[in-house]
Amino acid sequence: MLSPILWGNLLAMGLVAILLAVGVWMGLDIYTHHGEKIVVPNVEGKLIGDAEYTLDMEGLKAVVVDSIYDRNRPSGAIMVQLPKAGSRVKSGREIYLTINSRESPTVGLPDIADNCSLREAQERLRQLGFRMGPVERIPGDKDWVYGVKCQGRTVMAGERVPADAVITLIVGDNREEELDVDSLSDIDVDAAEDVNLFDYD
Repeated sequence: MLSPILWGNLLAMGLVAILLAVGVWMGLDIYTHHGEKIVVPNVEGKLIGDAEYTLDMEGLKAVVVDSIYDRNRPSGAIMVQLPKAGSRVKSGREIYLTINSRESPTVGLPDIADNCSLREAQERLRQLGFRMGPVERIPGDKDWVYGVKCQGRTVMAGERVPADAVITLIVGDNREEELDVDSLSDIDVDAAEDVNLFDYD
């Protein structure tokens, strides 16, 4: 038969094992926030600083993972959040944010100068996201594009310009260069006859 001392030791070891198991289970429960659920707040449309503060107050962490550009939204505004608002997550969960870029991306200007009509040029530029300003007319073939301006200066094909820039197209208006009649008043008539300006034959 086992002595009372041995029985006591065995009982003590069993109690210790049980206490250790309970302690480990409770520790894991606390560490993993078992059963704890937090409703993700809606931060879309907020500026990044406000979004970080809102999420932090709920025990969540804001992580910026990407940026896009929308000229109609303020820079630094939250465009997309994952998980979505209303989702239930554990405390400490990272909320992935896509923000509106602070700078407009640049786009290479297509080859349109002296290469296409006004309508074709406008369509190609709009597809790239450019905004169209009033056209600038010069003598030449009607509605033929002779040049491109951006922010007041002439730009060439392949040059990178802001995607939200206003583009001005220089197009022909079906006029030829006209002779300045006023300047003829200073021309000597005899000299003019010599160059056949007044040849009526």
